[in-house]
Amino acid sequence: MQALALVADRRLELADIPSPPPPAADEVQIRIKAVALNHLDLWGYRGMAFAKRKMPVVVGAEASGEIVAVGSGGATFRPGDPVVMYGAMTCGTCKACTQGRDNLCENVGGIMGFHIDGFARELASMPARLVIPVPKAVALRDAACAPIAFATVQHMLFDNARLKPGESVLVHAGGSGIGTAAIIMAKAIGCTVITTVGDDAKSDKARALGADHVINYHTERFEGVVRKLTGRKGVDVVFEHVGAQTFNGSLLCLKRGGRLVTCGSTSGPSATINLMQLFQQQYRIIGSFGASMRNIRESLAKMAGGLLPVIDTEVPLAQFESGLARLESRQVFGKIVVTF
Repeated sequence: MQALALVADRRLELADIPSPPPPAADEVQIRIKAVALNHLDLWGYRGMAFAKRKMPVVVGAEASGEIVAVGSGGATFRPGDPVVMYGAMTCGTCKACTQGRDNLCENVGGIMGFHIDGFARELASMPARLVIPVPKAVALRDAACAPIAFATVQHMLFDNARLKPGESVLVHAGGSGIGTAAIIMAKAIGCTVITTVGDDAKSDKARALGADHVINYHTERFEGVVRKLTGRKGVDVVFEHVGAQTFNGSLLCLKRGGRLVTCGSTSGPSATINLMQLFQQQYRIIGSFGASMRNIRESLAKMAGGLLPVIDTEVPLAQFESGLARLESRQVFGKIVVTF
């Protein structure tokens, strides 16, 4: 079968490798149909590993596919079933896993496509417990955006920030994969959405998604605009994933007692904060990483209900690297999906 592997930093190779053996008793085997790209893929491609890893490693952390074979213990699945897969090899037995907090697994074996072989291959075998059925109303191209992008937003906004109908939220980088999903999900429950983008073309697209106010951060200071829009009160929630470049400005955008939830640091991992501002304004700063299996199911249910991901570009497997280049260029609006 064909697989796309990272063989060295910034060097990908598409090669024929042996097909996997039949699935073990607790496994299912999946024919991959689509892989959605994330900054995680870009970090791995650049060599920004969080821990030691061995190469070559098959890339791709977020994907969808169809069941082709079922082990003796995976009877809930049938060949032909559309599915998505969890993006990390969790243990399934630690306290966090048994409580449904999969992204806090105490014995995680690695992130797919980053530390261990991912989904940019024709066939993959996975523990059945890490595979989730896709509702029939959801196309596999869209479903591929559920395990990381949609589920990360679901976890950030609703598990962590506790976003409520009618509240106000600032969504940074509204043209990104998770930014577009955050706009859609927040508007779906009647929130006022303010978002930042990098150019005027993205401004129009963000408004079309439902954003109430769009700020071009290259021409305006977003924190000043947000304070003005909210009558100097600030927003209830800031959806932060840019990092050092925006973090302190994001705090200035919060109302007293407001919540900042962050899942990323693409502009840099280090920031300093004013501790007096933090405790006097009673801000809540919440770190959020990945998502649970429950969040993926919730995301797929939202897709089945009509909240679909924004797809910027579709590319074939052989053009995976060009997809990464587009993601790195920041010209993307929505998700890039690699199809098989």
